[in-house]
Parts: sequence; structure tokens; C-alpha cells
Amino acid sequence: MKFMLLVVGKTVEKHYIAAIEDYLQRIRHYISFDIEVIPELKNTKSLSTGQIKEKEGELIVKALQPGDVPVLLDERGKEFRSIEFAAWIERKMHTAKRLVFIIGGAYGFSQAVYQIAQEKISLSKMTFSHQMIRLIFTEQLYRAMSILNNSPYHHE
Repeated sequence: MKFMLLVVGKTVEKHYIAAIEDYLQRIRHYISFDIEVIPELKNTKSLSTGQIKEKEGELIVKALQPGDVPVLLDERGKEFRSIEFAAWIERKMHTAKRLVFIIGGAYGFSQAVYQIAQEKISLSKMTFSHQMIRLIFTEQLYRAMSILNNSPYHHE
């Protein structure tokens, strides 16, 4: 099984990049995990937020492969405790070929993306920057893998 994080726009803050890279390397001790970046749209000043979401949505859908299980990281998604998330990951590892977690652009997801999503997960009721969510997600994925592998990283 493979895992992927699909994001719109690159991470630009150096401290986030360094921390995400650290967790990326840790995660890869346990699973196949990649991050794919969809470039931000250019010349969007004349576009409405709806048009931006639609164009980003087309790029998100295009990045998916047959058999992928798309999971949106979305404020309206299901919330988990870390141990529950680890158990959810373990179940998915037995049923999915590639689990693709998706972080949308600044305005969220288009209806087309919501329609293809098999599940939605919320990392918090609070709002975080898209760059910070990337770090929070990679840390939580690493924590889930450490829980599943009885590593001392997570404490009850």
C-alpha cells in the first residue's frame, strides 16, 4: 500500500519545509509515502473564488489514479484521536491500493472534488494555514505509524 499527500501550492516557509522533511523521512521507515504538489494557479485576479476552486479541482481530480482512495483534509470531516486515526489507517492498509490525502487551496474544494472523495477527515475544529496543516498531518501520520508499530513516540 502507498500513501500520498496531494497539496495545492508549494510550502514556502523554511521552518515548515524542514519539519515536514523530517517527518517525511521518519514516515518512510514504515510506509511508502510521497507528497505531490499541484502548482498554484497563475493570473487569478480576474477569477472568482468559485472559478479558482473549479480550476484547482480539475487539477486535483487529474492527479488521481484509478483505484486511489481520496481522503479530503476538510474542516467538515470526521475528527479522530491519534489512536483512533492509527486504527483507521490500519483498516485502510488492508483495503486500499493508494490512500491519497488531499489539502486544497485557500478557498477549499470544488464540488467535483467533494464528489470523488471517499472520506473527509478534520485535523481540528480550529483553522490553520495550509502550510501548517501539512506539518500537522505529517506529524499525525508519523504518530499513527509509531502507534501501529509500538514505537515509544506516542504516550497515553
